[in-house]
Amino acid sequence: MKLVAVKILRTFWERHPDAEQPLKAWVDETKKADWKQPADIKANYRSASVLKNRRVVFNIKGNDYRLVASIAYRFGAVYVKFIGTHEEYDKVDAETVELE
Repeated sequence: MKLVAVKILRTFWERHPDAEQPLKAWVDETKKADWKQPADIKANYRSASVLKNRRVVFNIKGNDYRLVASIAYRFGAVYVKFIGTHEEYDKVDAETVELE
């Protein structure tokens, strides 16, 4: 998969150093993935939540952080729409949130 917005993840782990290794692992796994449908994601990320509008919520670092991505299955692209703590996640609508 092609991952869009890696810089936003780098900025996030600079503020939250404990998220760096889990996010790097997620980035590496995502780049190697070939997701064609939501079931492909659920096969590797059982705790991922599949939402409307091709959105998926990933739990990062044992659920300490949440990452919302939009998946363009046909184009093989993953767009990061949000990364934050649970508290920050609770303040957004995962189905519509966009990067600022």
